[in-house]
Amino acid sequence: MEDQPKSEIMEDQPKPPPDKAKRRFLTIATGMVGGIAAVAVAAPFVSSLMPSERAKAAGAPVEVDIGKIEPGMMISVEWRGRPVWIVNRTPEMLATLPKLDEQLVDPHSMQPLQPDYCQNIHRSIKPQYLVVIGICTHLGCSPTAKLESGDESAMGATWPGGFLCPCHGSTFDLAGRVFEGVPAPVNLEVPRYAYLSDTRLLIGEDAKGA
Repeated sequence: MEDQPKSEIMEDQPKPPPDKAKRRFLTIATGMVGGIAAVAVAAPFVSSLMPSERAKAAGAPVEVDIGKIEPGMMISVEWRGRPVWIVNRTPEMLATLPKLDEQLVDPHSMQPLQPDYCQNIHRSIKPQYLVVIGICTHLGCSPTAKLESGDESAMGATWPGGFLCPCHGSTFDLAGRVFEGVPAPVNLEVPRYAYLSDTRLLIGEDAKGA
């Protein structure tokens, strides 16, 4: 008997049945690879929907050291992208506040532009320190501090001290209360804030017990 080629001998032999378990494994593995690829594509999109650390920080409370603010001086800090002014008011500055009621639109701060714990003549937790958002309530300009009384560049010799918006002439006293006869309709806004100590403020969070 002549030797047959190996290829012919293999063709004559019956083929084994298909391995269903192996096929099932390959199908699952292929699906898993596709799923991983889909997650990889979707991950950048999902992460783009989540707020960035900078965005979260923009709304977070801001801690401020006020211990170095000299009497009669002001500092400005940023909170939520807005300037917040902190003024260390002298006794002479505070003494002007009760004398201005007839000149002001809302002398008793009846409009809800400050926390309840700041609805007083000083518009503050402690009389000494004014904490107010430095944005004019007319068109959103930033007023200029004219803290000294009698400042001729503000309202003349009778000026009691406060803030002047150079854009349209709106004026506010040393508690951020708006004077009558100017474009700004309401007082400057007082943000929520709390004292962490005698020299540290936390802007953006209510005082304890408030």
